[in-house]
Amino acid sequence: MPTITKSNIAYDKRSLNDRTLLELYYNMLKPRLIEEKMLILLRQGKVSKWFSGIGQEAISVGVTMALKPSEYILPMHRNLGVFTTREIPLDRLFCQWQGKASGFTKGRDRSFHFGTQEYNIVGMISHLGPQLGVADGIALGNLLKKNGNLTAVFSGEGGTSEGDFHEALNVASVWSLPVIFCVENNGYGLSTPTNEQYNCKHIADRGKGYGIESFILDGNNIIETYTKVQKLAESIRKRPRPILIEFKTFRRRGHEEASGTKYVPQELMDEWETKDPIKNFRSFLFSKKILTAQIDEVYNAEIKSEIDAALDTANAEPDIIPNETTELNDVYKSFEYKHYTSNKNTKELRLIDAISEGLKQSMQKHKDLVIMGQDIAEYGGVFKITEGFVEEFGKDRVRNTPICESAIVETAMGLSISGIKSVVEMQFADFVTSGFNPVVNYLAKSHYRWQQEADVVVRMPCGGGVAAGPFHSQTNEAWFTKTPGLKVVYPAFPYDAKGLLATAINDPNPVLFFEHKALYRSIRQDVPTDYFTIPFGKAAVLKEGDAVTIITYGSGVHWALNTLEKNPNISADVIDLRTLQPLDKETIINSVKKTGRAIILQEDSLFGGIASDLSAMLMENCFEYLDAPVKRVASMETPIPFIGQLEEQYMAKGKFEAALLELLKY
Repeated sequence: MPTITKSNIAYDKRSLNDRTLLELYYNMLKPRLIEEKMLILLRQGKVSKWFSGIGQEAISVGVTMALKPSEYILPMHRNLGVFTTREIPLDRLFCQWQGKASGFTKGRDRSFHFGTQEYNIVGMISHLGPQLGVADGIALGNLLKKNGNLTAVFSGEGGTSEGDFHEALNVASVWSLPVIFCVENNGYGLSTPTNEQYNCKHIADRGKGYGIESFILDGNNIIETYTKVQKLAESIRKRPRPILIEFKTFRRRGHEEASGTKYVPQELMDEWETKDPIKNFRSFLFSKKILTAQIDEVYNAEIKSEIDAALDTANAEPDIIPNETTELNDVYKSFEYKHYTSNKNTKELRLIDAISEGLKQSMQKHKDLVIMGQDIAEYGGVFKITEGFVEEFGKDRVRNTPICESAIVETAMGLSISGIKSVVEMQFADFVTSGFNPVVNYLAKSHYRWQQEADVVVRMPCGGGVAAGPFHSQTNEAWFTKTPGLKVVYPAFPYDAKGLLATAINDPNPVLFFEHKALYRSIRQDVPTDYFTIPFGKAAVLKEGDAVTIITYGSGVHWALNTLEKNPNISADVIDLRTLQPLDKETIINSVKKTGRAIILQEDSLFGGIASDLSAMLMENCFEYLDAPVKRVASMETPIPFIGQLEEQYMAKGKFEAALLELLKY
């Protein structure tokens, strides 16, 4: 047992009983002993990487003990104490770090990059910032459920430089969300000191700008951390609101072990060594005769025994054997499609009306479905798709958002974690770039990583032909068809839009739902008045012929049909893909085998678009059936221009007829 000296931290026992004080000590000691063991295993090559939280245990343990087990915590990679205080079995943690099947990610992600609904913990992703917005979503779920729970989320001081931090604080403030933002100010973001990270005196000062109460705590003082967070948590449960806490602490080891700490002055390291939260608390407890040498020895022996037994279990588990089917099946959450057949009553609807009606009927079917977006409430959205929704569903479910695409996508992810479906409207599909990271790295990968579905639909008003210029006219579906874990839907007709939107909302996986703005009010069709669904992955064959297969989607469908009207002698299969992911490969391949010719039309520019993948697929599967090379027709390799004559030149629409006739002559 180490020598006991006088505590360098001023503790105030307050009203805490001895049992609680010993529990605080035990819960700090456990992650410290695990870490010391992990550092040995790291040197032995038995663990691939380690992010040490030595010296910061008081924050993880104090916050976790102050919350109820039913309340979610979103920790970082130095918050081992969150996981151990929530009593996650150590053998599962060790399996996670060794990439074994009994871990939480089946060997697909490392370290603390995982979550577990069983213990109400949601781990980080390497991009750091997104979990702050996810915490907003979980907190919003608590509000909507009226369960009185709050959420706590961690960030380092480096993460507060990211835009996600500011977006998340603003959303939490505007919506009065019950969330505690815990910032561990530990001196360095990897090797960058705080004076190169921000220029304010305290990170807590930033709370003022967002109308958020903020506090500064000694992150090495377990009593101060536990009692203050407990008091704030009780207050938040009674009066929901966000709170920002800056914990002053220090990272005494490298960002990760391989990076070392040569950039840290030794005198600074020595200073913080004297503030070690466990050594000081041990000294305090001894001085108060609450902890004895015998109790301390029992604690150490008990924890070390648990560690050794858990390591034996983890080491005995065989390595994962790769299986392609297993991997592919876990990219998406399984979805048992349920077909809802429409009645015979129809009415003529524009595409925009069909989307509005489909969204409204889904809101009626799913009583907790939330829709979020800029100006979608009283204003009804810039395209008026949600006009009148507030009157029927209320502002809890029809939520105007600040201009912060990233935080709102993250909030949708948090709602999914809390079991609530959501639809996010991008005011224009172009604006998804501001929320790109959480779409492709959080929504897309969560189920594959730790079996957590992202039950989110992102509506994407897209496309040119409306003289809106480079920032409001893109059709950017190829960004997402490339990303495993996302589904991509792109209807061309009102009937399809309504039925596919219903399916998208029913599907527990993330769906990018593209809606072409130029078709909103120009395309009409008789559409069933009641609720119905259309399955994903089933293309529509709009015309049948034997000379050529035309493969397209969105506005390209109407360009192709108009071209065939002008050339009635052309006998063509016209395939409207409707969904790009999943893709109806069977219908495409069978058609091309029949006709011997294929032309693929897309509004997007050529290089890197989905037409390229379709062409490659046909060359691989239909080569011996082809009578001509597969032809791709797309828009120019430039951004979309504003003025009409330049936009017309840009569009694939004007190139299609000539390309089709040329192909037929081959």
